[in-house]
Amino acid sequence: MIRISELAMPLDSTTEDLKRAAAKRLGVSASELANFRIARKSVDARKKQDVHFVYTVLAELGKKEGELLKKRGGPKLCAEKPLSYRVPEKKKPAQPPVVAGFGPAGMFAALLLAQAGLCPIVFERGAPVEARQASVAAFRNGGAFSPDANIQFGEGGAGTFSDGKLTTGTHDPRARKVLAELAAAGAPEEILYEAKPHIGTDRLPGVVREIRQEILRLGGQVQFYTALTGLEIRDGRLCKVEVTRQGAPAQTFPCSALVLSVGHSARDTFSMLYGKKLPIEPKPFSIGVRIEHPQTCINKAQYGPAAGHPALGAADYKLNVHLPNGRGVYTFCMCPGGSVVCASSEAGGVVTNGMSPFARDGENANAALLVGVQPEDFGSDHPLAGIALQRRLEQQAFTVGGGGYAAPVQRVEDFLQRRKSRSFGSVQPSYLPGVALSAMDDCLPEWITESLREGILRLDGRLHGFAFPDALLTGVETRSSSPVRVLRGEHLCSPKADGLFPCGEGAGYAGGIVSAAVDGIRCAEKVMERYE
Repeated sequence: MIRISELAMPLDSTTEDLKRAAAKRLGVSASELANFRIARKSVDARKKQDVHFVYTVLAELGKKEGELLKKRGGPKLCAEKPLSYRVPEKKKPAQPPVVAGFGPAGMFAALLLAQAGLCPIVFERGAPVEARQASVAAFRNGGAFSPDANIQFGEGGAGTFSDGKLTTGTHDPRARKVLAELAAAGAPEEILYEAKPHIGTDRLPGVVREIRQEILRLGGQVQFYTALTGLEIRDGRLCKVEVTRQGAPAQTFPCSALVLSVGHSARDTFSMLYGKKLPIEPKPFSIGVRIEHPQTCINKAQYGPAAGHPALGAADYKLNVHLPNGRGVYTFCMCPGGSVVCASSEAGGVVTNGMSPFARDGENANAALLVGVQPEDFGSDHPLAGIALQRRLEQQAFTVGGGGYAAPVQRVEDFLQRRKSRSFGSVQPSYLPGVALSAMDDCLPEWITESLREGILRLDGRLHGFAFPDALLTGVETRSSSPVRVLRGEHLCSPKADGLFPCGEGAGYAGGIVSAAVDGIRCAEKVMERYE
């Protein structure tokens, strides 16, 4: 198979046009190309008068391939090296491995262990995805907050109620297996080749449910509403786990291999680990707000005259700037055509996040606008001081919003002028269950708000219209990543508890769906080594 790279194509081009362009590059007829498929597709919008797609494609030419590559081979025309992931087969053990947490890291750890025949047991403190959907929908419409079925906790983790972005900075080949498994579970096929793949909040629950069903089919177990509440460690080795189910006394189970993938909001679990004297250290994270613009403004800024072309869809952005005060301000988890959501996991606190459907067809675009925070900013050298800082700001936002999980909201112009907003302009807030016109200075410390002000003005130079006066800031965003790292050694085990594998975003080793899933696979591989 041959890989043909950097094929520039107009926005209106068809698959047949692309095939002819690939054949021309090869010097053959299009009819000679077999098993033709797209390997990568991206948008080149560097020149606003010439926005176009750039493709990498794969094709077979039979016996001609070797001779053709000798004549024409190079960086843009080369032999494709197939990527494959082989799951080793194991015998069902007397004591199966345990996975705590069923977000991307735990889900893919459990899937790999099940595929290997190890029949893992998954303990998930939250609800199955069907119940999560109902609970989140009811809450957004003014219903009661549920500590076990919300945007942070439950099957699929926080990523289930997001844009479902699958972009990642990792070059780990395991990422390909992650995408392949998601596609097999019902995710759109284009995630296998889009440069910026996403699944969408509306499609993620079905994908998550299919992966769960596959784990069950392979002999695994998934127990919901069951939180990890204790560990028993003897002579430096994990020997038991304690779990507590809703309304039932705690139970203990023998366990010599535990993938700890509880997510960045499992604050009680981190406290339990600290009480067990397991090594935990504070980790840098970020604090800020959600910024919301009209999607049409973002499209125009990114695509110029091509904005609105049906082949392009909603535009996104990713921005960052380093300020003279030494802090970084950046955007994160940008959700085109989406909405701002309440991602609280504790009663009496307001946390924002963003999500968008696969079609990304909403009126507003939103993104986290964040300031980097270092452990020295936490106000204490306690390993869990970052969690305490998060909680204080979330509770303050709840108070400023007037209770009932209404979020503080402020127009960008008012924020820059240091005045409380009294009315909305052309941008209407998408956050539910409701908002309260406020001032971000009442929610966040001055060193955050001053960095945000300077950051907005500087980022406007990177993306025209970022400082749009009627754009909205919704606070607060505190859960972009974990404020702690649960230390692990060379074999991914805790140095103080052999058999305990801290894993994923919550443990401080990932940032996003794909990197968390990859870390889950890596930890599962180490678990499998113990069963050889």
